[in-house]
Amino acid sequence: MFNRRDLVVLGLGVMIGSGIFSISGVQAASVAGPAVILSFVIAAIVCLLAAACYAELSSTIPVSGSAYTFSYVTFGEAWAWLVGWALVLELVTAAAIVARVWSAYFLATLDGFGVSLPDGVAKYFGPEAKLNLVAPLLLLILTALIVTGTKLSARVLTIVVIAKVAVILLVVIVGAAHINMANYHPFVPMSRAAPATASPTLLGWIVDSSFGSFGTMGVFTAASTIVFAYIGFDLIATASEDARNPRKTVPQGMLLGVGAVTILYIAMAVVLVGMRPYSKLGGSAPVSEALAAVGVGWAAKVVNLGALLALMTVIMVVLIAQSRVLFNMGRDGLMPKSLGRVSRVYSSPARAATAAGVAALLLTLYPKVLELEELLVIGALFCFAFCAVGVLRLRRTEPNLERGFRVPMVPLIPLLSLGATVWLMLNLKTSTWTKFGIWMLIGIAIYGLYGRWHSRLANEDSWDFDIGDTDHGTGGLQTIRIEQDRPPELRVNRTPPEQQQVQKPTRGKHMRS
Repeated sequence: MFNRRDLVVLGLGVMIGSGIFSISGVQAASVAGPAVILSFVIAAIVCLLAAACYAELSSTIPVSGSAYTFSYVTFGEAWAWLVGWALVLELVTAAAIVARVWSAYFLATLDGFGVSLPDGVAKYFGPEAKLNLVAPLLLLILTALIVTGTKLSARVLTIVVIAKVAVILLVVIVGAAHINMANYHPFVPMSRAAPATASPTLLGWIVDSSFGSFGTMGVFTAASTIVFAYIGFDLIATASEDARNPRKTVPQGMLLGVGAVTILYIAMAVVLVGMRPYSKLGGSAPVSEALAAVGVGWAAKVVNLGALLALMTVIMVVLIAQSRVLFNMGRDGLMPKSLGRVSRVYSSPARAATAAGVAALLLTLYPKVLELEELLVIGALFCFAFCAVGVLRLRRTEPNLERGFRVPMVPLIPLLSLGATVWLMLNLKTSTWTKFGIWMLIGIAIYGLYGRWHSRLANEDSWDFDIGDTDHGTGGLQTIRIEQDRPPELRVNRTPPEQQQVQKPTRGKHMRS
């Protein structure tokens, strides 16, 4: 069982990854310049606001499934499907991208220790390789571990996170001695027009203006992508069923985790930009390359090893979270019920874990998968927006529910979270919005053709509960009142339909709250 410290460690374990080891340098070089530091601050504010909303919902609905479960209880089945489908996009893309970044640091690590691969082999190792063999192999191994029930124990995860934090502190301490103040000027580079072939941001398309890169708008554009670095706090909610006193510890774990990682990220961004001109930070392993460029190659080797460890644990936690989301959707019948079964051999949701791993493996074979990082971000921001609205809705419809954490200054904070989330979404490229729209249309089609007719709510009278899972899904969540002097709670209704005295009609349940 996870306590508060373990949940903070879990959050840091998934948040400290490719966002700081790769994306920070790329965004500085191509979008924001030294002002990428401000982009990290903006992204942190948005994620702190979203984390507050997640914290209240997780303390009210302490069941695994994260935003999918919150939306199921708050808005109903159809909206929950959309959020779950966006979560699938976010997590699969995250695993595929991080696996590719891991392959880049693997190659850099070999080079750092003087191991040169033949050209015929090296071409399959790089992150830009048309056929990358390292990333799929890594995903295959990690998926096999998860399928067989392997979990990151609290002790192992704590050791890994300590190593990650130590690497970041090493970069900050060693890099601070090699800062060149000239690298901070100009702090906000002059804006540049976007190439004619570049996809504009949605905001630029709406106002019929091409913002291009750098300048003030470049800071916000970079912030929209840098949200990727903070994604992971929401995955703490997937551990609710394994946490002690989840109504208290899960919200505390989220907020403390985001706060801690914000301090580390901003410190590292300040040092990274100060060590090397921003235009040279666009490599595949920008942190270790910057350290090597200032003459501390030994530190670069340590960073490479730390990055390998950090990114591997990120992938593992993301795949576990993805399997839990698919498991919950399978239990609710929105996806094949086989995904909602626990393996009798491994005592894990093996089929859901296999589906998650195979999807990520196939996506990482796509040569331009690193260009899909905004898809991951838009999926996460979509869930952030629903959680902000969910807080407002539950406060109105169920004001007396027991809440282990309450967002202060409601409705101001949820509205600020919603507004900041929408603003960052507007700063994503139109091509990203097009891909996201296609993905959601596919999801709507799947729900209309399959999920709506096979869901637990649509077949409650004949639902087969004997599928080997430990509880019967989010569809069984309902408000119950035990004592007059005690606030109501949301709990899982485990009573099969044939044992219930009152049968509820099945029509119209897909949109009920």
